Amino acid sequence: MKLWEGRFDAPTAKNADLFNDSLPFDRQLWAVDIMASIAHATMLGNCGIISESESRAICTALNDISADIESGKLEIRGAEDIHSFVENELVSRIGDTGKKLHTARSRNDQVATDFRLYVRAAFDSLTESLVWLVQSLTDCAKYALKYIMPGYTHLRKAQPMCAGHFFAAYAEMFMRDLDRVASSRARANVMPLGSGALAGTSYPIDRDITCRLLEFDRPCENSLDGVSDRDFVAEYLFDASLIMAHLSRLCEDIILYSTEEFGYFEISDAYSTGSSIMPQKKNPDIPELMRGKTGRVYGHLMALLTTIKAIPLAYNKDLQEDKEGFFDAERQVINSLNIMAEMLPAIELKTKKMSKAAESEFCCATDVADYLAKKGVPFRTAHGVTGKIVRWCIENRRTLQNMTAEEYASFDEHFAPDITEVVKARACADARTSYGGASEACVKENIKSLKKRLAKYSK
Repeated sequence: MKLWEGRFDAPTAKNADLFNDSLPFDRQLWAVDIMASIAHATMLGNCGIISESESRAICTALNDISADIESGKLEIRGAEDIHSFVENELVSRIGDTGKKLHTARSRNDQVATDFRLYVRAAFDSLTESLVWLVQSLTDCAKYALKYIMPGYTHLRKAQPMCAGHFFAAYAEMFMRDLDRVASSRARANVMPLGSGALAGTSYPIDRDITCRLLEFDRPCENSLDGVSDRDFVAEYLFDASLIMAHLSRLCEDIILYSTEEFGYFEISDAYSTGSSIMPQKKNPDIPELMRGKTGRVYGHLMALLTTIKAIPLAYNKDLQEDKEGFFDAERQVINSLNIMAEMLPAIELKTKKMSKAAESEFCCATDVADYLAKKGVPFRTAHGVTGKIVRWCIENRRTLQNMTAEEYASFDEHFAPDITEVVKARACADARTSYGGASEACVKENIKSLKKRLAKYSK
């Protein structure tokens, strides 16, 4: 039975029913719909809008329906949406008393409340998965403290750094995501229930009761906005999109560093696949697929923004399109975070190749210029001298590490014998002692900071 069909003489066309129905996807809201309905029925009884016995009967029946759905005894089907299904089932069990549940409530504020409850829980799940990933990255950073690798700009070797700096950098990205999710959740935790269709209700309801029962921070201030606001969905999708962007960047580095050309990482067989024709292949399919799913999540964000961009106040049926993309985005981002958290500790670091690469292609050239600058040579002059040294090494097939002190001195009198120690990769990395730098000592402090900031999100 449709809850609104009293106004109509003729049944809805079959294809219109199929086009309109949302039960195939909004069935996921059954638990929050029942939760919100129990809170609403409790409030109605407390306020004397329905009798206490009616309120108890409704709540008991709703709890029974929840248990039957949970156990599989009751199948969700035969209604236009989950809200109709629950109410129809309630009426079939307790008769006319069940019809009183919808007193002082509209489908509009019911839907908005249910979805806020669901999205709030989704933010909590997102937080849990982000915590796991940051912990995984922090553990990798700690393990990699004693190793050296090259850092890159423009995908060209730039300067040596502690390998832990790489993993800690990504941990910082996901820490920002954690902070962003917490902020978004706080804005989402506002209750629309009691807004009615758009203008509130003439019944003497107490919104503070339902707010407290449903653990919202406060009721919404404006009923018109309350039923039509979907910013909380857009914020989740934006947060998910940025998380996926960060995951995609991490995937790209893992893919690159695990190639034969780089050879710094070895992805575990458990997270790799092979080729149907080339027996030697070991493909990074998991990070590649994760990188691809990023665009999929972006698409859901753009779809919602496009949906809400021209909707007049208050509720319009367009807003039914807020859910399918959300459910898929939620699934993709949680799965991606969790599998990344599992995959990272299984990556083997090829430490010898990383260390060798950190001294190749003149990664330590900046330290040569800094050496001269610290001796009083203007940095721009020191930069020019170092450029000449690099050019001489290229022409003579030499490296900064196998030059002699005398050869350095031939370019500038300020070079002393200790220059041959300065240009070693580990010395270059350990010299980066400025706050937030790439030395082992700085990365240790970064890890301590990450753990401290993470603690407030860990249960």
